Amino acid sequence: MTDRKAERSSGLADHVAAELRETAALAERVADSLAAPIAELARRVASTLEAGNKLLFCGNGGSAADAQHLAAEYVIRYRRQRRSLPALALTTDTSALTAAGNDLGFERIFARQVQGLAGAGDLLILHSTSGASANLVEAARTARGLGVKTAALLARDGGELKGEVDLAIVVPTESTARAQEMHLAIGHLVAEWVDRVWSDSNPEDG
Repeated sequence: MTDRKAERSSGLADHVAAELRETAALAERVADSLAAPIAELARRVASTLEAGNKLLFCGNGGSAADAQHLAAEYVIRYRRQRRSLPALALTTDTSALTAAGNDLGFERIFARQVQGLAGAGDLLILHSTSGASANLVEAARTARGLGVKTAALLARDGGELKGEVDLAIVVPTESTARAQEMHLAIGHLVAEWVDRVWSDSNPEDG
């Protein structure tokens, strides 16, 4: 390896270490400031499912990927064997998304699905790093009108969406990447709690 390549390689390792330390530092801040609302979200998710209702998830871009990732943790499982639990990602049906976007406008792509798929007592979980996406704000407002409970995983100052949901968890960062990392970690913590509750009180039914 040439001296220049070795220098670049060393610089990359330093960069990787710095990025990981930034993520770790943010996780510490989240643990210190947001443990209580995260626990409350876990309780609300568990009580929604125990009441026979379902979870719905939505988001844009990387947050859309997080939404469908987390929905799968409930339908399939997270870490423990248990029965399948009802959860839907509103980000995966390309026919519904494109029809709504074309006929109703992009701001309605999630709200329209909430109208057709959600019912009173369900829980809609919205993922957004800005809190400013019109389609998420519209979905939250539509959910409220139907008696659907809402929660949001946010960042920065929470944006408009913070005031439109029943429970807002605002990760204290301006970084989209760091926020999405924390949102997924929070989602996994909630799924783990539900796994524990459900596997203890509702044995695997095959």
